[in-house]
Amino acid sequence: MKKYLIFALLAILPVALQDCKKDKGEPPVLPPAESMSIDFSNFQAGKKSEVAISIPKGTQTSNWEFSAGVALVWESILTTTLAVPVASFKLAVNQKPAYVDNKTWQWSYDATVLGVSYKARLTGQITSSNVVWKMYITRQGAGGYEDFLWFEGTSALDGKSGQWILYRSNADPVSILQIDWTVEGTAIGSVKYTYTEVGSQFKDSFIEYGLTSATLNAYYTIHYYSAVYLDFYDLNVEWSSSLHNGRVKCLQFFGNSDWYCWDGNYLNVTCPE
Repeated sequence: MKKYLIFALLAILPVALQDCKKDKGEPPVLPPAESMSIDFSNFQAGKKSEVAISIPKGTQTSNWEFSAGVALVWESILTTTLAVPVASFKLAVNQKPAYVDNKTWQWSYDATVLGVSYKARLTGQITSSNVVWKMYITRQGAGGYEDFLWFEGTSALDGKSGQWILYRSNADPVSILQIDWTVEGTAIGSVKYTYTEVGSQFKDSFIEYGLTSATLNAYYTIHYYSAVYLDFYDLNVEWSSSLHNGRVKCLQFFGNSDWYCWDGNYLNVTCPE
């Protein structure tokens, strides 16, 4: 009798193990690293995308400079306050996740940002309607902290859209930025940053970046609080990601709703009819 029970268990065990494996399913699709990063490369002083250029002394570049100045306000948020979580998330794509439980997968790895060592722990839980993401950061050494939830968010089950909520720091864990993103085809379609800190004059300011099929194929739509003029400004910026010429319009700054253009060297030019 015992012999038959052993054979029966041996027959059932592989099936049971296979069923457990099936229960895990596949890990969720990671949102693209670009879902956190707006492309600011065309608006960095001295750069034309990745190629350095020289702007002659005394050249009128005010149209491009105005656009670049506003873009710099947003870029500084990512390159300073949120550098650690954003850089850490970009490394997740090269890691292999482990199944935890309850349809939750985890990516655990080390990251070094600005010479400081961190441990990153990203979890993704598959639900019936979306994937829920949480990124925990542990800092090593002086000023260290453990398992700080630096950002969280959701993404669609097909990986084509989602949202991130980012917090300022372990010392000041307030919501500072909401990022809404979409994917078109195999590339990022749009990324929108909205400033969310309660009590800040900058609250509800936003910048949306996207790509289109137009000649000026990249754009920003911006609504932001100007600390210089103490008012909210609305502007539209369009440019060619390959030729680097573009245009900008802003009623509050220029005093009208006309487009103001620059060429591939960022020099002011008359906009074509």
